[in-house]
Amino acid sequence: MTESVDWVSIIIGLFGGLAIFLFGMEIMTSGLKSMAGNRMKDFLGKWTTSKWRGVGAGAILTAIIQSSSVTTVTVVGFVSSGLMVLEQAMGVIMGANIGTTITAHLVAFDIVQFALLLAIIGFALISFTNQGRIKQIGLALMGLGLLFIGMEVMGAAMEPLAEYEPFVEAMGALERIVPAVIVGAVFTALVQSSSATIGIVIAMAQQGLIPIETGIAIVLGANIGTSVTAVLGSLGQSRAAQQTAAFHVIFNTIGALIWLPFIDQLAAVCVRIAPEDLARQIAWSTTIFNVANTFIFIWFTAPLARLVRRIVPDRPEVEIPIIEPRYLDEKLLNNPALALDRVRLELDRMSNYTLEVVDKAIPVVSAGSEEELNDLETMADNLDTLHEAIITYLRQLAHEAVPNPDLNKLAVNYLATANYLGNIGNMVEVNLISLGRARLSKDVQVSEETAKQLDHLQDQVSQGIDQAVHSLVDEDDAKALAVFANLPELTQQSDDVETRIALRLTADEPNRVATYRLESEIVENLKNMYFVAMRIANMVAPQREPKLTTSV
Repeated sequence: MTESVDWVSIIIGLFGGLAIFLFGMEIMTSGLKSMAGNRMKDFLGKWTTSKWRGVGAGAILTAIIQSSSVTTVTVVGFVSSGLMVLEQAMGVIMGANIGTTITAHLVAFDIVQFALLLAIIGFALISFTNQGRIKQIGLALMGLGLLFIGMEVMGAAMEPLAEYEPFVEAMGALERIVPAVIVGAVFTALVQSSSATIGIVIAMAQQGLIPIETGIAIVLGANIGTSVTAVLGSLGQSRAAQQTAAFHVIFNTIGALIWLPFIDQLAAVCVRIAPEDLARQIAWSTTIFNVANTFIFIWFTAPLARLVRRIVPDRPEVEIPIIEPRYLDEKLLNNPALALDRVRLELDRMSNYTLEVVDKAIPVVSAGSEEELNDLETMADNLDTLHEAIITYLRQLAHEAVPNPDLNKLAVNYLATANYLGNIGNMVEVNLISLGRARLSKDVQVSEETAKQLDHLQDQVSQGIDQAVHSLVDEDDAKALAVFANLPELTQQSDDVETRIALRLTADEPNRVATYRLESEIVENLKNMYFVAMRIANMVAPQREPKLTTSV
């Protein structure tokens, strides 16, 4: 036993190695997530129709992207946006706990001699190719190499402690199960990575600093601590999302606690599976208790859901004011596919609100009061706020995202669509509302027959906007083609209205010129709105964009 150690070198080595480990894990996960892309969303959507399929989906997805935290935060987001219910999410979370054990087995491999080679290959793929998929593979390989380098640095830093008697005696306290569990839970909650905790445990075990029983207890604690990520991800989300996070805490906590009396037996099983390989024994312990917990708890999803709803009771959802975005979640910016799916939802919401504005605009501009015009102006301002929120979110995503041609194209299309919808809002706010106020000041009256024709024309325009936006958000070419197919009918209707108001220009009525200007400007703005719809549809089904023409 040595009497002193160089604490500065040990601390720098330990935390420096941890930093390299976490950075490697981060970029490896980033590369794997980018390769998964939109398939993450599609996969979860198709494979969560039953609790067992949900378990499989959670396990497979987490094994692929190497991050249970990403899976659970994604699930919380899906529940928050109504794409998944609590009972579906429960199966996915159980499966994620199984999938994340792959990381423990990965860390347990003693291939540090290849770590630098992996990092070199990864760096070369990132630096010397412009292909998005190759760069993503490079990120994954470089991250894997850094992960093993970090493990080696941590192990080397702690090696002197094996001969330092005061530290060995202090570690003896962790042989008591409860303190070891608490240490694992607290440390994991702080670094928000159970993989980091497992990595340190394996490094300590390989240096002979802790026995396998203590290592298992710390890993059980890490299982509890990792649920903090889901809790943080649910903050500010819907009640259903908070219930999902609460289930994650309950499942992981109870699942860890029920194993405390059986740590010795679990250790014995792991020693039989992987004799002489302490790192592999700890890795197997995570797999065994997570698989066992899932097979125990999967039969009790209904009572567990009732328990969660008692702890976090349902309450009527308060409608978020339209001036606030509902789906844009900054916590998903490091996952481009999921972040863009949130943009899709927000864009759909903006489209629906745009239709409300357009539907209200024509009757209000034609015959509404000053108060109604003020209300319409407020709605147009709200639309502008949603527009600004979407483009700000997409700008942030552009700084965060790993380059991916498909996702980049989708982001550009979403940005263009938000701008087009914003243009429609500007037509209402700048053009139509000013026409309505001019009508009031000049006491202009739109005839009942013309008002009916304008309403019918507005219905056609609203239908075109709706079809165009949903052709993009639903990836439906047929809706885009319908926008162009309906153009002749809309052109004929606009011609009919313009012919009518032109013929009435000579009528012996007061303010006939002012009335003509009002009615013709309304028609012109509606035609321009339909032209915007065609621009959106053209992104989905590209073709020559015919111009609106009139016979007048």
